[in-house]
Amino acid sequence: MIKTIDGKPVVPVKPEHKIADLTTLSVKPTSLWKDAWFRLVRNKASVIGMIVIFIFTVVALFANVVAPHNPLLIVSGQKFLPPVWIAEGPNGALPNSDYLLGTDTLGRDVLSRVIYGARTSMMVGLLPTLMIVFIGVFVGLLAGYHGGRIDNLLMRFTDVVYAFPDLLFFIIVMVTLRQTFVGQLMNGLFMLFGALAIVNWVGFARIVRGQVLSLKEKEFIEAARCIGASDTRIMYKHLLPNSLGPVIILIAMAVPGMIITEAILGYLGLGLIPSTDPADFFITSWGALMLEGQTAINAQPWLLLSPAICVSMIVLAFTFLGDGLRDALDPKLQGTQ
Repeated sequence: MIKTIDGKPVVPVKPEHKIADLTTLSVKPTSLWKDAWFRLVRNKASVIGMIVIFIFTVVALFANVVAPHNPLLIVSGQKFLPPVWIAEGPNGALPNSDYLLGTDTLGRDVLSRVIYGARTSMMVGLLPTLMIVFIGVFVGLLAGYHGGRIDNLLMRFTDVVYAFPDLLFFIIVMVTLRQTFVGQLMNGLFMLFGALAIVNWVGFARIVRGQVLSLKEKEFIEAARCIGASDTRIMYKHLLPNSLGPVIILIAMAVPGMIITEAILGYLGLGLIPSTDPADFFITSWGALMLEGQTAINAQPWLLLSPAICVSMIVLAFTFLGDGLRDALDPKLQGTQ
């Protein structure tokens, strides 16, 4: 007999149909980081930024393979050559297809020097940032979790460091210690890394402290305390992973700041000490190339424009990536994209 409701027949649903429907409607769970990655790759500007950063990183790592010439090789008969797209240089010199960006006042290939300059600028952007992240995260975790006197002491020290003018501090350190043993290490980059790390960690410390203060009273932290987790485990296994979103965004924003600072110091003659040894990993930098180019800007403007364009491109790439990370990791934007 067919069952009816209000005179209408009811068709029974077979068990296999129910299973099929449930299988069709089920959605695989995804993690926060997967969702953030999917939102990030849908941001076209961020994707372009990642591609540019990847290209510059590869060029920096394999500069000795990519560069068409030795960046220190002086060719006396090839001085003041213009780029290949210029028919004739201001001094009457004709371009040479072997030197795409021309040569400088000594006859060195500009393109090769720009490629080797990427090594210094990328390293200055990444290595000091890692040092800054380590110091800032450590101080922020310690101050936010323990609170009280430890928090007051660390935050007052942070305020003192924050009050220092960054660029003035860099100039004083580089001028004072440039001729010392420390100032000569890694052609001056070791001291530059240290100077950048000393005064730039305060932003990370403040952000991490704020995140820890908002998280340490949550239920999952209380549960970790109840099962006997140590303070160190709670800080680094529970609080730190849940504070990584803002930290990652700050990293993407801090790297271009480091690159610009190195370019400024190099332009002032206080950055990398130019190398005369082809075996050195750090031979020149974009800031040093801009310093060389500004002395011949009227006769050879491409000497200044080439490194300046590279600095602009890498800074914009990291800025686009930082903006995309901020949008991708913002929980308020989940479900709106």
